[in-house]
Amino acid sequence: MSDDVRLRDVVVADLEVFLAQEHDPEAVRRSRFPPREREAFLRHWTTRILGDPTVFVQAVTVDGVLAGNLVAWWEGDRRFLGYWLGREFWGRGIGTRALGLFLRLEKARPLYADPFHANTASVRLLEKHGFQPSGTVLHGEDEHILLVLHDPAT
Repeated sequence: MSDDVRLRDVVVADLEVFLAQEHDPEAVRRSRFPPREREAFLRHWTTRILGDPTVFVQAVTVDGVLAGNLVAWWEGDRRFLGYWLGREFWGRGIGTRALGLFLRLEKARPLYADPFHANTASVRLLEKHGFQPSGTVLHGEDEHILLVLHDPAT
């Protein structure tokens, strides 16, 4: 594989790329995540992600080009994982490599993820890294699979 996948800290200049990725119609369809308007998106990222010291976020680059992001945050007593890659980076193993790098840095376990049930590529990506189904959750009217990654020792 020639794609050089790396993680780095997110900088404010990355947010315009992330906003465009969130508005990609195919990504919206697959994730069932409604895109936010620019101001709401930037406010969310600057306050709730970059402005929260308990959130761990990394930019994904491929051959030096910004490809997306991975983020872990607390929701109550559960630590969740989320990620977003631009469509031009799908289907190349980039998500698999980026998530592997991220999971070496993000040590909290159990770690939860809840992809839309019909987003089979996302579910497979998580399962490749040891996430196991533990139920379903509703986001609005959409069913999402709740997956959990436990400490390998348990």
